[in-house]
Amino acid sequence: MPDDPSPDSRRPGPQHPVRTLDPRSLRALAHPLRIRILGALREYGPATASRLADRLGESSGATSYHLRQLAAYGFTEEDTGRGTARERWWKAVHRGTQVGDVEQFLRHPDPEVRGALGLLLHEVATIHARELDTWLGTVHEWPEEWQRASELSDFSLRLPPELARELNERLHELVESYRDRAAGDERAERFRVHLHSFPRAGD
Repeated sequence: MPDDPSPDSRRPGPQHPVRTLDPRSLRALAHPLRIRILGALREYGPATASRLADRLGESSGATSYHLRQLAAYGFTEEDTGRGTARERWWKAVHRGTQVGDVEQFLRHPDPEVRGALGLLLHEVATIHARELDTWLGTVHEWPEEWQRASELSDFSLRLPPELARELNERLHELVESYRDRAAGDERAERFRVHLHSFPRAGD
C-alpha cells in the first residue's frame, strides 16, 4: 500500500456543483458498489482502487472496474496530481448528485430506467439506515459535546405539495449555508445530515 496521503488530500476534492441525472447517467450509476464508491470519494477525498477496496470491503479488481465505469460517464476522473506509474488515484467530479424531476423517471417508457431509479433510491435509503445504525452503536465513544450535538427526530405536518417542496428547498438552503462556516476549526468532524420527507396515506 502507498503511504498515507497528506491531511489536505483527505479533504473531498470536487469543486463542481451537484450533477442532475438524466436517464443515461442514472442507469450508469444505479449499481450498489458504484454508489458506495462515489459516496466514499466525495466524503473522504481522492483514493486508489486498493484504498477504496479496503474501506468498502471489496476486491481491488471490483473497485478498479467500477471506477473506470464511473469515469466513462463523468462521475469520477483520475487525479493526475497524485500517484505513480504503478497506482492511479481517483476523485469525484461533482460535490453531489440529484435526481431532479422524479416523475420523468417514474413514467419513463424504458423499464430499465424505472428500475434504475428504484435501485438508486433504495440503496441510498439503505446507506442512510446503515450510517444511523453505526452512530447509535458508537455514540458512547464520542465526547459528550458531540453526543449533545446529534439529533434523531421526526415531524408530521399537513401540507399541500407546493408547501412540501418549499420546505425541502428551504432545508437544503439552510444546510448549504453551513458548508464552509467551520473552515479552519480544528474541532470540526464530518457531520452527516439525512433528509427524508414524504407523504403518508390516511389519518
